[in-house]
Amino acid sequence: MSDSIAKSSSKAEFGEMPKFEIPRFALPKFEVPKMEVPAAFREIAEKSVSQAKDNWEKMKAATEEATDLIEDSYATASRGAADYNLKLIEAARANTNATFDYAGRLLTVKSLSEAVELSTAHMRKQFDTLSAQSKELTALAQRVATDTVEPIKESVNSALKKVA
Repeated sequence: MSDSIAKSSSKAEFGEMPKFEIPRFALPKFEVPKMEVPAAFREIAEKSVSQAKDNWEKMKAATEEATDLIEDSYATASRGAADYNLKLIEAARANTNATFDYAGRLLTVKSLSEAVELSTAHMRKQFDTLSAQSKELTALAQRVATDTVEPIKESVNSALKKVA
């Protein structure tokens, strides 16, 4: 009850706010004149719409082709990266096994000359192995790069021939 008294007393103190109304005006009605569109204008409009549809279809086809190309290139690159990583793991495993074999044989040597001979043979063998592994990895990386980029290159050349 005290709330209603406070509200009524505040209205009495400040008075009620006058309400303003926006005057309403009648908007004139504009009649759109009825006229016949010239045949030449209609023909130009139809040609424009037809060209826009044709261009849209060409753009859509080109976009789909580019999307397929990118997906294929990504898949090729992914497979190539996996193959490369497997080769790296194989090389690391072979090199680790060779090092453990060398260390085991080094523990069985009986003289300094035998240790030098074993070390020299191991170094020569590891140099040859690392050289062969490097060549193999380089060839694999080049093949992956070529396989990934070749379809893109062919597509760009084809697109340039279409434009020219």
